[in-house]
Amino acid sequence: MEPQRYSESDLLIPPLNFGMVYPGIYRSGHPNNNNHNFMKKMKLKTILVLCIEEVSGNEQFYQDSGIQVLEFGIEGNKEPFVNMPEDVIRRALQVLLDVRYHPILIHCNKVRLSTVSCLWLPNLRKSHI
Repeated sequence: MEPQRYSESDLLIPPLNFGMVYPGIYRSGHPNNNNHNFMKKMKLKTILVLCIEEVSGNEQFYQDSGIQVLEFGIEGNKEPFVNMPEDVIRRALQVLLDVRYHPILIHCNKVRLSTVSCLWLPNLRKSHI
């Protein structure tokens, strides 16, 4: 019996460090062309970009797929006591909590910010979701 062959269009490859934060809210590293089939299956409405320096190449895919991209430009850091701009964080959280933007993917180039920002969600869920 010959093994089944799959075409590239059959492959579903998630972005680096992809994970579900809450139903309808996902996080990952920066998506690339290999992730487009996976992202199509997710039926994303919104991509929330946290980093300042967006390295994309996905603009045409986002446009063709009807995905809205919202950029918040937060500077990345690993230091525990460096403050992030509250007004920007507040706006990003308002988008995350608004189900009209779901399903939504949060990402930055190296996942540092999206991972950190997703840590706020458990506390917010208790009082807002």
